[in-house]
Amino acid sequence: MVFIKRGRLLHVDKKNSSMVTRSMGEGALFSFVMLLVFLYIMYTYGYLKPFENWEIGIRTTVTLILLPVVFGVGFGFFQSFRFKRRLERLRGTLVAWEKGNLTPAMPLLGTDELGRLGEQLGRISGKWENQVNTLQRLSTNNAKLAEQARVSAIIEERQRLARELHDAVSQQLFAISMTATAVGRTLEKDFDKAQRQIALIEEMAAVAQSEMRALLLHLRPVYLDGKGLEQGLQELIKELQIKVPMEIIFEMDPDVQLLKGVENHLFRIVQEAISNTLRHAKAEKMEIRLHRRGDSVRLTLRDDGVGFEIDDSKLTSYGLSNMQERIAETGGSIQFITAPGKGMRIEITVPLVNE
Repeated sequence: MVFIKRGRLLHVDKKNSSMVTRSMGEGALFSFVMLLVFLYIMYTYGYLKPFENWEIGIRTTVTLILLPVVFGVGFGFFQSFRFKRRLERLRGTLVAWEKGNLTPAMPLLGTDELGRLGEQLGRISGKWENQVNTLQRLSTNNAKLAEQARVSAIIEERQRLARELHDAVSQQLFAISMTATAVGRTLEKDFDKAQRQIALIEEMAAVAQSEMRALLLHLRPVYLDGKGLEQGLQELIKELQIKVPMEIIFEMDPDVQLLKGVENHLFRIVQEAISNTLRHAKAEKMEIRLHRRGDSVRLTLRDDGVGFEIDDSKLTSYGLSNMQERIAETGGSIQFITAPGKGMRIEITVPLVNE
């Protein structure tokens, strides 16, 4: 598996090393070296004398080695364990922030260098939370402006569609009608010519149908169009299940309340993910789950398609880069998890912000 976070490939190949184990080993080594230095000094000044027998010598030597080594191990464990506990508290808070949950405050870590680092990170967290609030409110304002622009463009779009209907479909239908009338006149006189005219009618009908489908695609709504996220997704899935032979499972917590701009971004991301699945994944099943996790929401998109090997070219593709840009505007995080033959999973976390 390859894990992707905000456009960066994360390869975890190295084994984790323990601070406590390393500190205990260093303490034992330091104590042993100090013992050798002490014995050398004692020997230099003539304080060391031969032992009475070899048994006493062995016991004394073992004792002299074990005592400082055990003391060094114990001292290293005591010192590193206290420091590790403080680091674990710091790391736990940073992991929560990384996942989009800015609620946990930076714990008090003391008055030394690590404590001052924690205080500085706490100040950075406050600024980060303010930026997330600003991003989401800007996203909501952008959605409102986009809605106003959409309403003002409806009249112009209707006029354009009316012109295209007249220039394309209407003319095709008129030509079909005229040709059909001619078939009735030539059917008894020239059967071969009538067959050619019928073939021409079929061709013109196919062209008219293609033109109409293209116009209907232009009429398809892009945004939620004033509906809530749950209602918009349900209608989108219901429409897709009629047209495509793919099982779609949708789950959403009823208590999820998001800003309008965040809902628009998540809706567009689901649209993009479904489009990619239909076009490339060859999947038979897709899951869409939106749940609340404390002060954040998690959107999970999963399919059982062919998957693929992610590289830099894949990350810069329009679909994936568009998703990353939209999540960046909400202050959240996104992960793409896939491998050949393993399907595709997209995990999105967005912090909740009150109006």
